[in-house]
Amino acid sequence: MEKRSLGGSGLSVVPLTLGGNVFGWTIDKAKSFEILDAFVDRGFNFIDTADVYSRWATGNQGGESETILGEWFQQTGSRKKVVLATKVGMDLGDGKQGLRKQRILEAAEASLRRLQTDYIDLYQSHKDDESTPLNETLEAYQQLIKDGKVLAIGASNYKGARLTEALETASRLRLPHYTALQPDYNLYDRQDYETDLAPVAEKYGVGVIPYFSLAAGFLTGKYKSKADAEGKARGGKVAKYFDARGEKILKALGDIAQQTGAKEASIAIAWLLAQPTITAPIASATSVNQLSSLFAAVDLELTPEQLQSLTDASAW
Repeated sequence: MEKRSLGGSGLSVVPLTLGGNVFGWTIDKAKSFEILDAFVDRGFNFIDTADVYSRWATGNQGGESETILGEWFQQTGSRKKVVLATKVGMDLGDGKQGLRKQRILEAAEASLRRLQTDYIDLYQSHKDDESTPLNETLEAYQQLIKDGKVLAIGASNYKGARLTEALETASRLRLPHYTALQPDYNLYDRQDYETDLAPVAEKYGVGVIPYFSLAAGFLTGKYKSKADAEGKARGGKVAKYFDARGEKILKALGDIAQQTGAKEASIAIAWLLAQPTITAPIASATSVNQLSSLFAAVDLELTPEQLQSLTDASAW
């Protein structure tokens, strides 16, 4: 499979990112290992997690996903096969949040322990922290890079103006710059990314790894109505997509599924991969069967007419 460069990071990834948010949340360690094995065995190499995954789940405190990944690395010896991304900045309780220098340095050490590795390929600011000067955050990353604990840095949930400011600050002060961006972007959620962030990513050569690539499962064809989503782990997020525009998108996906024989999930990700600036969409799986649809997306070539029909159906 052809790899793509992740911005100017020097990292090369197969253009699909496995989302680690489900590890220790909707699937246990054994099932997580099964999915990780299948992912790497097929030649894919990019895995994304965060220190906060999955603090929101009953009985969890954060760090569960990283811990499972670390145990998998230890058991399988697969660390060098993986481009590993994790994130810092969300609230872990006891004042552990934000992007102050000391917080980042402490969080990195905690993540490295849980992940049972001595370096993180891509370390990302999970969300903007406007209370912390951008140079202080970047100086923390500079130290981690100098110490060999981080290879490249990225940003998630930033606005275009702040991302631009961070990139310009890095250039002016000769500090490490964000080479990757992790925004909310999919066939339904287009406007914010395309109007605010895409121009910045294109101008500065930032690689983009969108999360919610399948709109919390809405674009998989799994849910036919709001009622189908009720009681599911992401049911509340899915329900909001069932409006007139959402129905048009599902119809377009269904039509192309009939034409190609591909699954709706594969088609939705293939559309993303055809968009300018997109490097490797993030998608999670809770079964090996679900992984098959994700794998298929990388090799699926939609015709210009099919791509246009999806773009038209999802127009905002």
